[in-house]
Amino acid sequence: MDDTDQLRAWLTALRTPGLGPGGLREALAANGQDIQRALAELRRHAAALDPGAAAWLDAPDAARLAVDLAWLAHPGHRLLRCTEADFPPLLEAIPQPPAALFVAGDAAVLLRPQVAIVGARSASPAGLDHARRFARALAHAGFVITSGMADGIDGAAHMATLDADAPTIAVVGTGPDRVYPRKHLELARRIAGHGALVSEFPPGTPARADHFPRRNRLIAGLALGTLVVEAGLKSGSLITARLAGEQGREVFALPGSINNPLARGCHRLIRDGARLVEEPAEVIEALAPAARALGVELATRLGAAETPVAAAATSWQGDPDYVRLLAALGHDPATLDQLVARSGLAASAVSSMLLMLELEGVTASLPGNQYQYLAG
Repeated sequence: MDDTDQLRAWLTALRTPGLGPGGLREALAANGQDIQRALAELRRHAAALDPGAAAWLDAPDAARLAVDLAWLAHPGHRLLRCTEADFPPLLEAIPQPPAALFVAGDAAVLLRPQVAIVGARSASPAGLDHARRFARALAHAGFVITSGMADGIDGAAHMATLDADAPTIAVVGTGPDRVYPRKHLELARRIAGHGALVSEFPPGTPARADHFPRRNRLIAGLALGTLVVEAGLKSGSLITARLAGEQGREVFALPGSINNPLARGCHRLIRDGARLVEEPAEVIEALAPAARALGVELATRLGAAETPVAAAATSWQGDPDYVRLLAALGHDPATLDQLVARSGLAASAVSSMLLMLELEGVTASLPGNQYQYLAG
């Protein structure tokens, strides 16, 4: 069976009314992860699904499937299936994981350690500046910035990451061929060209209010932690933060003025247990152990000595700041404060750079906030 037949079977199942990702995953699990066998089983039990499921499974709309296949035939487009080895492992750990993702761009970036940056659409100028500053610093530290391509904080985080020549991921609440809001057409093009645009919904799916909470669970699920920059008390960003907490991920929030209504959501998160952060280095330090663990898991899962995390972390080589830092480190353990004094670099920059080096196996962290160069 060629890949087109496999894709057609997957698309048929994904578009089956009333099935959903959970139903499809159950069918796959009961049939040896074979999509054709799972589809045959679904046809036998279609009456138990949505009233339209039997009609669809009996005679799928060939024109609609042809549109899906045409989108997937475009260079850089992919249906990333849960049965594939490079499906993001962090998504397997969330409630209601997706069965497949439509990806435009580089699907490999979904395997890298990510931080979600979310916040208000009507963000203040200060909030937008905070989003840009954190996005740049976290990207420099080796994290991929993930968000929802909305107005405000989302868009600012995406654009700052791209302007820093780093990849970013946008998880959207439409089909992968739609852009919402329309003003972000150029941003979507840049994200697909230097990162990934991701959707759980098939091509042609319009924006609907109920799609965005579903989208938010994927933003939280892909990331090791979620940073909320600004949010009102009824902000969708609080949904993303709540989902991140329920998934066992770190939640960070920036405090703000008590007179700013867009700070109230962050203040509520902090009262509920989110980490109050003021500098990117605080996020980096908190997530470094999880990033290392993800690299180990990927190495085991993919059976490769060099994981996508490590492969993507080589951009530091030749950077004069890294040369200064490694010279300052030498061959004996040194503390962060010592490295800052020796290199003349800012503490936040040194912390970010040490994480990048640790992810690639160049350095190791030791007790007492010390760092060691690993020879060989």
